[in-house]
Amino acid sequence: MKTENRWVEIPVPDELPHPTVMGAYVARPDAPGVFPGVVVAPELFGVNGHIEEVTRRIAALGHVAVAPDFHHRTEPRAALPYGDEGRAHGFELIDRLTRDGVVRDVAAAMAYLREYESTTARTGMVGFSVGGHFAFIAAARLDLAVTAAFYPGWLTSTDIPVSRPEPSLGLAAGIKGRLLILVGGADHAVTGGQVEQIGGELTAAGVRHELVVYPDTPHGFFCDERDTYRPEIAEDSWRRVTDLLSDLR
Repeated sequence: MKTENRWVEIPVPDELPHPTVMGAYVARPDAPGVFPGVVVAPELFGVNGHIEEVTRRIAALGHVAVAPDFHHRTEPRAALPYGDEGRAHGFELIDRLTRDGVVRDVAAAMAYLREYESTTARTGMVGFSVGGHFAFIAAARLDLAVTAAFYPGWLTSTDIPVSRPEPSLGLAAGIKGRLLILVGGADHAVTGGQVEQIGGELTAAGVRHELVVYPDTPHGFFCDERDTYRPEIAEDSWRRVTDLLSDLR
């Protein structure tokens, strides 16, 4: 399905007297109709070319997809290259984010989808790496019907500001929609012990979830611009995400 794609500006109610403005990349089917909305949360590299492509792929499935620029408060439109330099700068940027700020950004993106893009009532979210962490938090705090989190790091620790004051995994009881977590068995950011802890907490909280672990697979396996890309694993994970998002219809 062909898509229409553009950047938009979304007002975000913030702690300041006036709302901030967040850039976001939007893709929607190039066809008449009302479609479900999906929020796309990028890796620490921001809304770069890969995330724009993923947003278009989700739109081609029959959704209106929006990828918010979570770095809008500190470095608007940051789109970092993969590699050591981009990664180092990305960590500097995520160290300036807060949990409440991320929730406000996702809530603003959801409001935009419903008001300006005339989407259906049920909204989903797909996130990658730290964006998967964002998606987990949003699933616990907001009205998301389905959520997919690719290799969401730091859920069990307080190593980054969005994982404080308590580890984000402790928010699991607030998740009311379906949750899909996809992680590699050789992921340095989500170790085997953490995966076991995540699964146990989700089960104890009664969250409807599927936790998929791909053996001998590294972090970042979905991104075809990274040396950790694994085509067969990426294809299988995309099939699972496609099935999950079909529940929005």
